[in-house]
Amino acid sequence: MLQNTIIGYPRIGSQRELKFLTEKYFRKEVSEAELRKEAEELRLSQWRMFKGKHIDWVPCGDFSFYDGMLDTACLLGAIPAAYKALGLKALDTYFAMARGYQREQGDVKALPMRKWFNTNYHYIVPVLEDSMELRLSGDDLFTMCGQALSIGIQAKPVLIGPFTFLKLARYQGKKARFAGKLAALYIEILAKLRALGVQWVQVEEPALVTDLCLEDIELFRELYSAILPSKGSLRVLLQTYFGDIRDIYRDVAAMQFDGLGLDFVEGKQTLSLIRNNGFPKDKTLFAGVVNGRNIWRNDYEKTLALLETLASYVEKDRIVLSTSCSLLHVPYTLGNEAAMDKKYKCHFAFAQEKLDELQVLQELFASANYTQNKLYRENVALIRAREQFADKEVQDAVAALQGKQFVRKPAVEQRRKLQQAALDLPILPTTTIGSFPQTKEVKRIRKAFKRGKLTAEEYTQHIREKIAACIALQEEIGLDVLVHGEFERNDMVEYFGENLQGFLFTQKAWVQSYGTRCVKPPIIWGDVKRTNPITVGYITYAQSLTKKPMKGMLTGPVTILNWSFSREDIEPREMAFQIALAIRDEVLALEAAGIRIIQIDEAAFKEKLPLRHTDWHKEYLDWAIAAFRLVHQSVKPATQIHTHMCYSEFEKIIKEIDAMDADVITFEAARSNLSIVDTLQRMHFRTEVGPGVYDIHSPRVPSVQEIEQSIYNILKKIPKEKLWINPDCGLKTRGRKEAVASLKNLVAAAKEVRQQLKETSVS
Repeated sequence: MLQNTIIGYPRIGSQRELKFLTEKYFRKEVSEAELRKEAEELRLSQWRMFKGKHIDWVPCGDFSFYDGMLDTACLLGAIPAAYKALGLKALDTYFAMARGYQREQGDVKALPMRKWFNTNYHYIVPVLEDSMELRLSGDDLFTMCGQALSIGIQAKPVLIGPFTFLKLARYQGKKARFAGKLAALYIEILAKLRALGVQWVQVEEPALVTDLCLEDIELFRELYSAILPSKGSLRVLLQTYFGDIRDIYRDVAAMQFDGLGLDFVEGKQTLSLIRNNGFPKDKTLFAGVVNGRNIWRNDYEKTLALLETLASYVEKDRIVLSTSCSLLHVPYTLGNEAAMDKKYKCHFAFAQEKLDELQVLQELFASANYTQNKLYRENVALIRAREQFADKEVQDAVAALQGKQFVRKPAVEQRRKLQQAALDLPILPTTTIGSFPQTKEVKRIRKAFKRGKLTAEEYTQHIREKIAACIALQEEIGLDVLVHGEFERNDMVEYFGENLQGFLFTQKAWVQSYGTRCVKPPIIWGDVKRTNPITVGYITYAQSLTKKPMKGMLTGPVTILNWSFSREDIEPREMAFQIALAIRDEVLALEAAGIRIIQIDEAAFKEKLPLRHTDWHKEYLDWAIAAFRLVHQSVKPATQIHTHMCYSEFEKIIKEIDAMDADVITFEAARSNLSIVDTLQRMHFRTEVGPGVYDIHSPRVPSVQEIEQSIYNILKKIPKEKLWINPDCGLKTRGRKEAVASLKNLVAAAKEVRQQLKETSVS
């Protein structure tokens, strides 16, 4: 009999209940017992919903108070000594690893944070120390499984696999010593799950879809040749996603897994791997055919054609229909979108609606004559009839683009001299990344305006008052290059989408980015075009309040594309160029208004980089770099172009980042201990840089001495003439008190280092 499942589900709740609950705990407004009790109720309601939606195998253990990789580290006892030494209870130790911890005798920084493969979700990077003795710690996973089983749920426990855990961890010691112990712990975990009465366990190994070397393959074999023989009656599903497992398919097929979870949406070679190599007779295929990363309705005609092809290689009763990845990456439910026009709404499927799609696909695939089914025919008609915002002017402009429109002249070295003369900045200029703390009052003003309780004039006046206060604060702090604070912006992508043709917006389509941070991506529905100025009014007003340079703050085309739910009917390259032309118009308008520094943020530039190196340029980098260059190609040489990039491991694409031809690039680097600086030096990076000298994702305030030391460490690798001093990201999510204290320390540190450099050069 055909069955279905999902890999994972949004854990924040339909109304972001978990976010608000956890933040109450941070503020000590609820106890740990209250936090855990309400979280349990959230999970129970979700499991009951799965049961009502006829999901056969329900993921259990995909819930997290902060992050799944962090949960895994704590389960395995991989808690660095610095956090153990805090003497906190287990949950507070967990949050200290995620957020850092302040104490009188010295702060403890948070663990590093990275993007989860090529998504906008951030995970906490485990750190494995030589002195660390791994052991099973905590029983949350087993408690959750017991709760699910007790209410009649066919629970499928979810575990991040040992191979992916070891691949993504950071080592303060020798990597090899951990493999054997990790295998022993997974054997212990499987035994405990088997004792609970669990039938299937989902072991996630997304690292298998990346480029694997012989050493990787040997490590995988070593781990699972030790783990699998001990599984007994427990059935183990090896779950992969975000691509195909071409480097290791044959090995995996020959091992003692009971099921293989394969991605048929992003896995380009997944079907051909089965076609060319067959599928083992002793295994169940968990077929990821419903897209877990985008919000468009499933194309039943296309999906069923794929499933019918699969059925010629794998018997239908050995196929379990599934999502391509966890539904963590899409919003919770369309049911919250009461204001969305039905003519648009019918084309989308969020997490809850994808459960319905799985059920329908299961029914259709089991049918001998599904093409006559009403649901099938309605879906085919819907897919073929999607209305679009077509704009021939935009399409023609993209088609007419030529090579010279992607090249800025003169070269960066010549531009640098002109910009230094025009801006007259000190060495080690200080600035921020853009946003300032978004207080409750700012949010109240925006909400009142959206609800019609403030006129446009009243709203503009309120925002101007906030900008004026922000400028005065920055002048007081002593920053060299100022920003307007971005108080008018709800989100760096959504704000621009709201001011461009071709976008749709939601009310409550929140998606978890990290911890309690959620974002609400816009939807690209049709051709994109700028029809009116977007930022010019507020930026020029801010510049009128100060003699210091004011940065114009824009979001770049690649980030707008990557942080939106994109179209599936045209290529990403075309969407990126459409957005680039729109943002270019805004860049030129800012320049014409007298703004001499323009920051075009590409926070998500690396996010959609293909996971396999062979695809980097032809499928992504060539057009992504071109889109950014298109935005600033037409500005004058003396206009300084900045960009900013967020948490990712940039080292492998530093040459490509340099080729974006910005004048200044700031990186989020504090949580990675400024490791990117070594690469910048090694690759002879041309662009001026600002590696973030402190971590804004933690509430702790760095001392002057700490920031000074960071600056001196950077100066060992980067010439002082090319170095900027800044936080590692925007300050939107920080409290005002901690943000101001941190910036004062940053400016004091920069001034002290300048003085030391001056004295050294004189002597």
